[in-house]
Amino acid sequence: MSSSNRTGSSPLTFILTGIPSLLMSSYWMALPLCCLYLLMLLGNCTLLWIIKTDHSLHTPMYYFLPMLAMADLGLSLSTLPTMLAIFWFESTSLHFEACIVQMYFIHSFSAIRSGVLVAMAFDHFVAICCSLCYLPDNEGGGVGVGVIFMRGICVVLPIAILIKKIPFCRSRVLSHSFCLHQDMLRLVCGDVRVNSLYRLTVVILTKGLDSLTILLSYMMIIRAILNIVSQEARAKAFSTCISHLCAVLIFYIPLIGFSIIH
Repeated sequence: MSSSNRTGSSPLTFILTGIPSLLMSSYWMALPLCCLYLLMLLGNCTLLWIIKTDHSLHTPMYYFLPMLAMADLGLSLSTLPTMLAIFWFESTSLHFEACIVQMYFIHSFSAIRSGVLVAMAFDHFVAICCSLCYLPDNEGGGVGVGVIFMRGICVVLPIAILIKKIPFCRSRVLSHSFCLHQDMLRLVCGDVRVNSLYRLTVVILTKGLDSLTILLSYMMIIRAILNIVSQEARAKAFSTCISHLCAVLIFYIPLIGFSIIH
Protein backbone atom coordinates (compact mmCIF):
# COMPACT_ATOMS: atom_id res chain seq x y z
CA MET A 1 0.00 0.00 0.00
CA SER A 2 1.43 3.35 -1.02
CA SER A 3 2.06 5.89 1.72
CA SER A 4 2.39 9.62 1.30
CA ASN A 5 5.23 11.72 2.63
CA ARG A 6 3.28 12.22 5.82
CA THR A 7 1.60 9.33 7.61
CA GLY A 8 -1.21 10.74 9.73
CA SER A 9 0.33 13.36 12.01
CA SER A 10 3.77 11.75 11.86
CA PRO A 11 6.18 13.29 9.34
CA LEU A 12 8.25 11.08 7.09
CA THR A 13 11.75 10.38 8.39
CA PHE A 14 14.78 8.68 6.84
CA ILE A 15 17.34 6.53 8.62
CA LEU A 16 20.93 7.45 7.78
CA THR A 17 23.70 4.86 7.76
CA GLY A 18 27.17 5.18 9.21
CA ILE A 19 30.18 3.22 8.04
CA PRO A 20 29.34 -0.50 7.68
CA SER A 21 30.74 -2.88 10.33
CA LEU A 22 31.36 0.02 12.75
CA LEU A 23 29.39 0.70 15.91
CA MET A 24 27.04 3.64 15.48
CA SER A 25 28.70 5.53 18.33
CA SER A 26 32.36 5.43 17.30
CA TYR A 27 34.20 8.23 19.07
CA TRP A 28 37.51 7.15 17.59
CA MET A 29 35.93 7.69 14.15
CA ALA A 30 34.20 10.94 15.07
CA LEU A 31 37.39 12.56 16.37
CA PRO A 32 39.35 12.26 13.09
CA LEU A 33 36.26 13.51 11.22
CA CYS A 34 36.10 16.56 13.47
CA CYS A 35 39.81 17.21 12.92
CA LEU A 36 39.41 16.95 9.14
CA TYR A 37 36.46 19.34 9.17
CA LEU A 38 38.37 21.80 11.36
CA LEU A 39 41.37 21.65 9.01
CA MET A 40 39.03 22.22 6.06
CA LEU A 41 37.44 25.21 7.77
CA LEU A 42 40.81 26.65 8.78
CA GLY A 43 42.37 26.18 5.34
CA ASN A 44 39.49 27.60 3.33
CA CYS A 45 38.83 30.49 5.73
CA THR A 46 42.55 31.36 5.71
CA LEU A 47 42.54 31.39 1.91
CA LEU A 48 39.47 33.65 1.82
CA TRP A 49 41.04 35.98 4.42
CA ILE A 50 44.32 36.25 2.49
CA ILE A 51 42.55 37.05 -0.78
CA LYS A 52 40.32 39.60 0.97
CA THR A 53 43.15 41.42 2.77
CA ASP A 54 45.75 41.33 -0.02
CA HIS A 55 44.64 44.01 -2.48
CA SER A 56 47.07 42.74 -5.11
CA LEU A 57 44.86 39.65 -5.40
CA HIS A 58 41.69 41.65 -6.10
CA THR A 59 41.80 40.88 -9.81
CA PRO A 60 39.50 38.70 -11.93
CA MET A 61 42.20 36.08 -12.39
CA TYR A 62 41.88 35.29 -8.65
CA TYR A 63 38.08 35.13 -8.62
CA PHE A 64 38.05 31.36 -8.97
CA LEU A 65 40.13 30.59 -5.86
CA PRO A 66 37.66 32.05 -3.33
CA MET A 67 34.82 30.49 -5.31
CA LEU A 68 36.45 27.09 -5.03
CA ALA A 69 37.02 27.65 -1.31
CA MET A 70 33.38 28.69 -0.75
CA ALA A 71 32.09 25.70 -2.73
CA ASP A 72 34.30 23.40 -0.67
CA LEU A 73 33.07 25.01 2.55
CA GLY A 74 29.44 24.68 1.48
CA LEU A 75 29.84 21.06 0.40
CA SER A 76 31.59 20.08 3.62
CA LEU A 77 29.21 21.96 5.92
CA SER A 78 26.25 20.34 4.14
CA THR A 79 27.40 16.87 5.21
CA LEU A 80 28.91 17.79 8.59
CA PRO A 81 25.76 17.89 10.80
CA THR A 82 24.41 14.44 9.97
CA MET A 83 27.81 12.72 9.99
CA LEU A 84 28.73 14.06 13.41
CA ALA A 85 25.21 13.35 14.71
CA ILE A 86 25.60 9.69 13.72
CA PHE A 87 29.05 9.14 15.24
CA TRP A 88 28.75 11.37 18.32
CA PHE A 89 25.10 11.05 19.37
CA GLU A 90 23.86 7.92 17.54
CA SER A 91 21.19 10.10 15.93
CA THR A 92 20.36 8.48 12.61
CA SER A 93 16.86 9.80 11.85
CA LEU A 94 16.34 12.82 9.63
CA HIS A 95 13.03 14.44 8.67
CA PHE A 96 12.00 14.42 5.03
CA GLU A 97 12.19 18.22 4.63
CA ALA A 98 15.64 18.37 6.24
CA CYS A 99 16.80 15.56 3.95
CA ILE A 100 15.54 17.48 0.91
CA VAL A 101 17.40 20.62 2.01
CA GLN A 102 20.63 18.71 2.64
CA MET A 103 20.34 16.92 -0.70
CA TYR A 104 19.80 20.25 -2.50
CA PHE A 105 22.84 21.93 -0.97
CA ILE A 106 25.11 18.91 -1.54
CA HIS A 107 24.23 18.66 -5.23
CA SER A 108 24.16 22.44 -5.70
CA PHE A 109 27.61 23.04 -4.21
CA SER A 110 28.90 20.02 -6.12
CA ALA A 111 27.69 21.57 -9.39
CA ILE A 112 29.23 24.93 -8.43
CA ARG A 113 32.56 23.31 -7.64
CA SER A 114 32.52 21.43 -10.93
CA GLY A 115 31.80 24.69 -12.75
CA VAL A 116 34.70 26.43 -11.00
CA LEU A 117 37.09 23.67 -12.06
CA VAL A 118 35.92 24.07 -15.67
CA ALA A 119 36.42 27.83 -15.50
CA MET A 120 39.93 27.35 -14.11
CA ALA A 121 40.76 24.84 -16.86
CA PHE A 122 39.52 27.27 -19.51
CA ASP A 123 41.50 30.08 -17.86
CA HIS A 124 44.68 27.97 -18.05
CA PHE A 125 43.89 27.05 -21.65
CA VAL A 126 43.53 30.69 -22.74
CA ALA A 127 46.62 31.77 -20.77
CA ILE A 128 48.85 29.08 -22.31
CA CYS A 129 47.39 28.41 -25.75
CA CYS A 130 46.07 31.89 -26.60
CA SER A 131 48.33 34.14 -24.55
CA LEU A 132 47.75 37.12 -26.86
CA CYS A 133 44.01 36.93 -26.09
CA TYR A 134 44.48 36.53 -22.34
CA LEU A 135 43.50 39.61 -20.35
CA PRO A 136 44.08 39.03 -16.62
CA ASP A 137 42.21 42.23 -15.75
CA ASN A 138 39.18 41.41 -17.88
CA GLU A 139 35.90 42.03 -16.04
CA GLY A 140 34.40 38.99 -17.71
CA GLY A 141 35.68 36.95 -14.78
CA GLY A 142 33.02 38.46 -12.54
CA VAL A 143 30.31 37.52 -15.03
CA GLY A 144 31.68 33.98 -15.15
CA VAL A 145 31.48 33.73 -11.36
CA GLY A 146 27.82 34.75 -11.43
CA VAL A 147 26.99 32.27 -14.20
CA ILE A 148 28.65 29.41 -12.32
CA PHE A 149 26.73 30.18 -9.12
CA MET A 150 23.42 30.55 -10.93
CA ARG A 151 23.93 27.28 -12.79
CA GLY A 152 24.59 25.39 -9.57
CA ILE A 153 21.61 26.96 -7.80
CA CYS A 154 19.05 26.67 -10.60
CA VAL A 155 19.86 23.31 -12.17
CA VAL A 156 19.39 21.40 -8.90
CA LEU A 157 16.21 23.17 -7.78
CA PRO A 158 13.81 21.08 -9.97
CA ILE A 159 15.33 17.90 -8.49
CA ALA A 160 14.28 18.95 -4.99
CA ILE A 161 10.81 20.03 -6.20
CA LEU A 162 10.18 16.80 -8.14
CA ILE A 163 11.21 14.41 -5.39
CA LYS A 164 9.07 16.27 -2.84
CA LYS A 165 5.93 15.38 -4.80
CA ILE A 166 6.41 11.59 -4.95
CA PRO A 167 5.49 9.05 -2.23
CA PHE A 168 7.89 6.84 -0.31
CA CYS A 169 6.65 3.45 0.80
CA ARG A 170 9.65 1.12 0.97
CA SER A 171 12.36 0.84 3.58
CA ARG A 172 13.47 4.33 4.53
CA VAL A 173 17.06 3.38 5.30
CA LEU A 174 19.56 5.36 3.23
CA SER A 175 22.96 3.92 2.41
CA HIS A 176 25.02 6.99 3.36
CA SER A 177 25.54 9.38 6.26
CA PHE A 178 23.83 12.13 4.27
CA CYS A 179 21.02 12.47 1.75
CA LEU A 180 21.69 12.01 -1.96
CA HIS A 181 19.13 12.16 -4.75
CA GLN A 182 20.02 8.79 -6.28
CA ASP A 183 19.89 7.18 -2.83
CA MET A 184 16.44 8.61 -2.06
CA LEU A 185 15.05 7.50 -5.45
CA ARG A 186 15.65 3.85 -4.46
CA LEU A 187 13.00 4.22 -1.75
CA VAL A 188 10.25 5.65 -3.96
CA CYS A 189 7.22 3.49 -4.72
CA GLY A 190 5.81 5.73 -7.47
CA ASP A 191 6.89 6.44 -11.02
CA VAL A 192 10.44 7.86 -10.98
CA ARG A 193 10.98 8.13 -14.73
CA VAL A 194 10.70 11.94 -14.79
CA ASN A 195 13.02 12.27 -11.80
CA SER A 196 15.54 9.82 -13.22
CA LEU A 197 15.45 11.42 -16.67
CA TYR A 198 15.96 14.92 -15.30
CA ARG A 199 18.77 13.75 -13.01
CA LEU A 200 20.49 12.02 -15.93
CA THR A 201 20.15 15.20 -18.01
CA VAL A 202 21.62 17.29 -15.20
CA VAL A 203 24.54 14.88 -14.72
CA ILE A 204 25.32 14.89 -18.45
CA LEU A 205 25.05 18.68 -18.79
CA THR A 206 27.08 19.41 -15.66
CA LYS A 207 29.50 16.69 -14.55
CA GLY A 208 29.67 14.98 -17.95
CA LEU A 209 30.11 18.14 -20.02
CA ASP A 210 32.42 19.67 -17.40
CA SER A 211 34.73 16.66 -17.29
CA LEU A 212 34.84 16.52 -21.09
CA THR A 213 35.68 20.24 -21.28
CA ILE A 214 38.46 19.84 -18.70
CA LEU A 215 39.86 16.83 -20.57
CA LEU A 216 39.87 18.61 -23.94
CA SER A 217 41.36 21.76 -22.39
CA TYR A 218 44.26 19.86 -20.87
CA MET A 219 44.87 17.86 -24.02
CA MET A 220 45.33 21.14 -25.88
CA ILE A 221 47.35 22.62 -22.99
CA ILE A 222 49.74 19.64 -22.95
CA ARG A 223 50.07 19.82 -26.72
CA ALA A 224 50.93 23.53 -26.52
CA ILE A 225 53.42 22.99 -23.67
CA LEU A 226 55.24 20.21 -25.54
CA ASN A 227 55.71 22.60 -28.46
CA ILE A 228 57.52 25.12 -26.24
CA VAL A 229 61.23 25.11 -27.06
CA SER A 230 62.55 26.53 -23.81
CA GLN A 231 62.84 23.96 -21.02
CA GLU A 232 62.44 26.66 -18.38
CA ALA A 233 59.26 28.02 -19.95
CA ARG A 234 57.90 24.47 -20.35
CA ALA A 235 58.53 23.67 -16.68
CA LYS A 236 56.89 26.93 -15.62
CA ALA A 237 53.82 26.19 -17.74
CA PHE A 238 53.52 22.69 -16.28
CA SER A 239 53.86 24.00 -12.71
CA THR A 240 50.91 26.36 -13.16
CA CYS A 241 48.64 23.43 -14.00
CA ILE A 242 49.69 20.91 -11.32
CA SER A 243 47.60 22.35 -8.47
CA HIS A 244 44.50 22.55 -10.65
CA LEU A 245 44.96 18.97 -11.88
CA CYS A 246 45.20 17.79 -8.25
CA ALA A 247 41.95 19.62 -7.43
CA VAL A 248 40.26 18.00 -10.45
CA LEU A 249 41.39 14.52 -9.40
CA ILE A 250 40.34 15.04 -5.76
CA PHE A 251 36.86 16.07 -6.94
CA TYR A 252 36.20 13.62 -9.77
CA ILE A 253 37.70 10.38 -8.38
CA PRO A 254 35.19 10.16 -5.45
CA LEU A 255 32.45 11.25 -7.84
CA ILE A 256 33.25 8.37 -10.19
CA GLY A 257 33.30 6.02 -7.19
CA PHE A 258 29.81 7.12 -6.11
CA SER A 259 28.56 6.74 -9.68
CA ILE A 260 29.88 3.15 -9.86
CA ILE A 261 28.26 2.29 -6.49
CA HIS A 262 24.85 3.56 -7.59
